[in-house]
Amino acid sequence: MAWSTRELAELAGTTVKSVRYYHQIGLLDEPERAPNGYKRYEVAHLTRLLQIKRLVGLGVPLAQVAEIGIKDHDGLAALFRTIDAELEATVEHIQNIRRELAVLSQPGAAADVPAGFSAVAAPLRDNDRALLTIYAQLYSDESMDAVRRLLESDPTPELDEAFRDLPEDADDTTRQALAERLAPFVRRPGDDHPVKLVPKASKPHQAAAVQSTIQHALEALYNQAQLDVLRRARQIDKRPE
Repeated sequence: MAWSTRELAELAGTTVKSVRYYHQIGLLDEPERAPNGYKRYEVAHLTRLLQIKRLVGLGVPLAQVAEIGIKDHDGLAALFRTIDAELEATVEHIQNIRRELAVLSQPGAAADVPAGFSAVAAPLRDNDRALLTIYAQLYSDESMDAVRRLLESDPTPELDEAFRDLPEDADDTTRQALAERLAPFVRRPGDDHPVKLVPKASKPHQAAAVQSTIQHALEALYNQAQLDVLRRARQIDKRPE
């Protein structure tokens, strides 16, 4: 018994276009033709087509099916392990997405702050939320956990408000007084600081890019008086004891 291209495709649950493409790239041998010029597919063609379809369904790229060959068991085993590892990573990624979606589906959840920050987002303003989003991209998960814990403890709510409400034209006395109060919280992170910001970047030039990005973000998100207060606070911390 022989089948036409259409019949073969229907039997294999694929399309005529796919069958022709497999011929074109050398995955499926061309069958003999009947006297009337029509192709005549045999059981061997159907078997081969089903094998190809199975491998493609498992995620094997066509180019690798052709390169390795269905009978190359060692090559296929290595390829299957690679695909399985990729699928495992994909599944983990999807599970993380589902967990985050579950959190964002809760009443009061905030979608404009990093995952895990919804509970502490209420007092934050748009510029604070934007900076947190940038932090989450640039700093390690451990760093962001430390930031979240600090916000949860909210040790200085009145001081936070004073900084957020600081007007652009704040006078020198107001700036200096606020800087004195902020100094313990803005010094460079160290062992005695509640937040240690560690960049995700591992190479020196990447770490430098992180610092440059954060500085640019601060300048874009906060007014000049606030930036001046931060600079003063850092200078206060550098004074010798």
